[in-house]
Amino acid sequence: MGFAHAQTSNARVMAGVRAVVGVLARAGPAWLTIGASLLLALIGIAAIDVGATATGHPLSQLTPLAMRQATYLLAGLAAAGAIALPHYRWFGYASWVLLALSVGLLLFLLIPVVPSWLVRPRNGARSWIDLGPVDFQPTELAKIAWACVIAWYLRYKANHRTLLGLAPPAFITAIPVGLITLQPDLGSALLFIPALFAVLVAAGAKFKHLALVVLVAMLAAPASYPLLMPHQQARIRGMFMQLQGDDSADRDINMQSVTAQRLAGAGGIDGLGDGRARTLVKFNALPERHNDMVFSVVCARFGFLGGVAVLSLYVVWAIGALWTAGLCREPFGRLLPVAFTGFVAGQMFVNVGMNLGLLPIIGITLPLVSHGGSSMVTQWLMAGLIWSIAVRRPKVTLRKSFEWEEEDA
Repeated sequence: MGFAHAQTSNARVMAGVRAVVGVLARAGPAWLTIGASLLLALIGIAAIDVGATATGHPLSQLTPLAMRQATYLLAGLAAAGAIALPHYRWFGYASWVLLALSVGLLLFLLIPVVPSWLVRPRNGARSWIDLGPVDFQPTELAKIAWACVIAWYLRYKANHRTLLGLAPPAFITAIPVGLITLQPDLGSALLFIPALFAVLVAAGAKFKHLALVVLVAMLAAPASYPLLMPHQQARIRGMFMQLQGDDSADRDINMQSVTAQRLAGAGGIDGLGDGRARTLVKFNALPERHNDMVFSVVCARFGFLGGVAVLSLYVVWAIGALWTAGLCREPFGRLLPVAFTGFVAGQMFVNVGMNLGLLPIIGITLPLVSHGGSSMVTQWLMAGLIWSIAVRRPKVTLRKSFEWEEEDA
């Protein structure tokens, strides 16, 4: 009896191991997104540690800021594991509730009578809720909620194939975008635009309609300049001054941008040694070097090759997400990774452009690399949902989605 019982127990253990291996194997290209996320986060911890300008030391003696980022990474991994457990379609069913919750939190930030100890303006923006040990940025939750809603709304729709049919997705997007702009956080608000366009393209919207929308927006953009905040207008003017070779504002509005470019260029091809990089960062006194301008620190420490490696990891992240979307035959699961890719790609493009002086500085962080708990957890929630889609993709589609006749193209 004992021998038979032992055989049964071993068989159960082996069956469990095979089940786990099967789940891991089914994740397929989602491993690319998970692996790229982890490498980017580790590079971010190293860069934040360099930016803190402490003496080089082992992992157990990281600077407090870098240790906090490492803690955020652990929290992000836990969040990814938790969100990957339920079927991803549950987030479609709950998408409107999630959006209502995030809109409520965004409205809460704008209530003037909320005490400053709970909502403290930073750099002129009411974007964070102070929870004591940590700060929570509702804008990050709004990204997840909006992506779920827009993917759920479009999963079986065809009206977005008409120009007028683009109005409902635009209206859904305008709600969080408007509230985030009022904080004011124009940079974060603008990230919803590439995500929306990516989802519409994946859902089969006509390129001629999208091109018309882009053309109208470009023509209307100059008219919106007087509506910008004074510091936002100054940033735009400063960028054009740099592009024209005018250095008269290098010690004024362009100081942060010029310092970031100087640090990025100082790294050369393969970067500076740890001690020299820390010294250079310290005496150049780059503002927000752990946050918005961390890419310049990466380039100073790891050089041009390090910068290219970071950009390549984002490409790997996107390949994993879009590959997962392509393998999923269920429409919600096909659109959700596309929306996430739009957010990550847009944020990366703007942040790197800021650091290299190609775009005005508008307060955009580098995903998974810049310091920040809300952003880190959000990025891992995206990765967790992509994992959930990868391991649960259906073999057949119950209803056709995004399959359009040629004459309707």
